[in-house]
Amino acid sequence: MALLSPRLQRFLLTKYHGDSLKTTANKSSLVNIKARSRSCSAIAIDAPGSSLTDVAGIRWGSTSLQGAREEMEDGVVVRSDGLDGFSFAAVFDGHAGFNSVKFLRDELYKECCAALQGGLLLRGNDFKTIREALQETFKKVDAKLLNWLERNGEEDESGSTATVMFVENDTLVISHVGDSCVVQSCSGKAEVLTHPHRPYGSNKVSLQEIKRIREAGGWIVNGRICGDIAVSRAFGDMRFKTKKNEMLKKGVEEGRWTEKFVSRIQFSGDLVTASPDIFQVTFGKDSEFVLLASDGLWDYINSSDAVAFVRNQLRQHGDVQLACDALAQAALDQRSQDNISIVIADLGRTDWQGLPFQQQNFAYELGQAFATIGIVSLGIWMSTSLL
Repeated sequence: MALLSPRLQRFLLTKYHGDSLKTTANKSSLVNIKARSRSCSAIAIDAPGSSLTDVAGIRWGSTSLQGAREEMEDGVVVRSDGLDGFSFAAVFDGHAGFNSVKFLRDELYKECCAALQGGLLLRGNDFKTIREALQETFKKVDAKLLNWLERNGEEDESGSTATVMFVENDTLVISHVGDSCVVQSCSGKAEVLTHPHRPYGSNKVSLQEIKRIREAGGWIVNGRICGDIAVSRAFGDMRFKTKKNEMLKKGVEEGRWTEKFVSRIQFSGDLVTASPDIFQVTFGKDSEFVLLASDGLWDYINSSDAVAFVRNQLRQHGDVQLACDALAQAALDQRSQDNISIVIADLGRTDWQGLPFQQQNFAYELGQAFATIGIVSLGIWMSTSLL
């Protein structure tokens, strides 16, 4: 195996010996992807080992990994200050540029803290008040972003989804816009807590989005609003909000539609909206961890397999950050074409060492097995060809 990279050597050792994550190799090099961009972050008050822990005893891991896209347009924020014992975690999935994500990373957190009165509203547990505060905050931040984008340049068409979690020992509040997703692991069972806002599909949320877009004067082509964007709720995207008529004019100039077609269009609202779905979850005795990730993960690994993967990782080494990194790499191994951003919050209630391994999807494991055989074969061929 001397001709294989250190990462592939560790991968093969894991497959055949199940113990590579406990080797003396530097843990930070487990996901060594020099050709791609990755950033990891977490906030800690007390940090045992390499998994970071906040004031509620929750251990965090987070990662952003560039896939096959030309640019990295995702963003991740995890903060454990300013919300009276609640932590703030968010995944932003940008499109048409990074400017919207750059604006949201700081501004959305700041405005949420102010609207939630430094966490007092969260602590008060009045869900109606919390929901109203977050709805108004998302609306306010979107208006500020649209003004900022217009000042930044008329051609800035960037936008971003945003899924935000407020996490405390017993409570989770989610404010969700776009196609990222939050999943809770309850004794190994995946519980999906959000649904993607997309202008296609037959599920209830998608049908509601399609109806809203059409009632606002928009149309859908091949699952995309006006043949352009495949997500129906997002921050920014001024061509579908404040610049709709300009968008029509530009489309005529580019030959995408005719003057006659455009003359029949009458807009009555925004085609893309930043209005969030808001949920409150009370953690039960069987709650283990919460997993928030962009669609770069979920389009290639389903929720049950993702939960099983993370549980098996934590059983092996107990390191939330390493589990986060490994899950992102697993999505790339499944040939994810998108950027991948993940946040994992281990609630600190589970004795991971005492759990049995959990079976993952057979097709996924089979694919991993074939990948392993290919790597071994390549290594043997390279070894013999150089003799």
